[in-house]
Amino acid sequence: MSHSTARLLPALLVLLSGTLSIPALAQPATEQIDEIVALVEDDVILRSELNTAIRGIEDRIRAQGGGMPPQDVLEKQVLERLVVRKLQVQRAQRTGIRVSDADIDQAMVNLAQQNGISVTQMRQVLEADGEDFAEFRVSIGEEIMSERLRQRVVSGMTPVSDTEIDILLASDDFAGGEFDVSHIQISLPDGSTPSQIEAASKQADKVHQQLEEGMDFATAAINFSQAQDALEGGHLGWRDLNSVPREFADAIRELRAGQYTVPIRSPAGFHIIQVNDFREQRQVVVDEYRANHILIEVNELITARAAMEKIRALHDRIVAGEDFATLARENSDDPSSANLGGDMGWFGPDAFGERFQAMVMGLEDGEVSEPFQSQAGWHIVQRTGFRKNDITEEAMRNMARQTILQRRADSEVESFLRQLREEAYVSERLSS
Repeated sequence: MSHSTARLLPALLVLLSGTLSIPALAQPATEQIDEIVALVEDDVILRSELNTAIRGIEDRIRAQGGGMPPQDVLEKQVLERLVVRKLQVQRAQRTGIRVSDADIDQAMVNLAQQNGISVTQMRQVLEADGEDFAEFRVSIGEEIMSERLRQRVVSGMTPVSDTEIDILLASDDFAGGEFDVSHIQISLPDGSTPSQIEAASKQADKVHQQLEEGMDFATAAINFSQAQDALEGGHLGWRDLNSVPREFADAIRELRAGQYTVPIRSPAGFHIIQVNDFREQRQVVVDEYRANHILIEVNELITARAAMEKIRALHDRIVAGEDFATLARENSDDPSSANLGGDMGWFGPDAFGERFQAMVMGLEDGEVSEPFQSQAGWHIVQRTGFRKNDITEEAMRNMARQTILQRRADSEVESFLRQLREEAYVSERLSS
């Protein structure tokens, strides 16, 4: 796989927003080896699938400058990821989750846009690297299906109450900034025995010792971690102390960038957590605009051309000196502002779409735009005000709500995937 193909993978991970990354792109059929490396319920994973997934992970590790783990370790890590993904797809299919060609097409468009190219250009890049575009589409479809399964798992969570938000906002930890963290997890099964706990503890101590001897944390995560993010070097991203379990928060509170904890026990196993960076919570200030507005809708009764002609006539009348508010009350098809003389109130930069925002931003206060078209119809806008608005309190409440939801979702998905794996029939057939 060339570097041009490898660059598409991070964008795909963002696009699909899954807890698992997809396997690397399929290799040419002439190179596939039809050896079964795992039985997963009533399905199989082939050596060819594993090899291409491994190549993708190797490209990512090289791009990040990490140390490459031994081949047998990498094989086991990648195979486990493929197994869990296969189980999710199977469960999704059994529970009626489907992905249409249109869903995949939209995902392809989004992925291409993130890379600054068209879908046709993206296909040319992939095929120039010897990749099978049809198999690439299948991988995207399966990851979308897996993500929808995970969304279903968390869809029944209890809504976050205002009281919960108030309690979180009042805590010192929430106001204490955010930590960019990575972790290594040595997992324990549900109902683990004392011997299993002891073995996991010794393994965690062994990993910690290797870190002490100079092993890079990301390399250690790839080699030893049993978490779903192991192949990303264990990177969890930015978290405030309230979005992680209490035992983790207490351990990382005083750490500086580059420092890591001793092994910490949780119900899921033993963890080593590294702080990569820290940032203070900052004031949130946004640009807000106020404007008057006239909309002529395009519908069954008025064509786009007729709407355009009407809005141009209204624009000419405004330029000639007629009152904008009066014309808005008499002619605008925007029910939320027409009775107010077209007054839209204060709104943020993303309130009405890119086209509308670009027009408002290009005006001075009091200036009237030229007629322009959007999906809703034809518009005239008169900008009436601009301000910088401090929305820190609102942003903090939204952040608190998302923190609580994310914490619940992480726990639900982790528990679901662990149970799914433990209950499944899986027979690995890697050569020793």
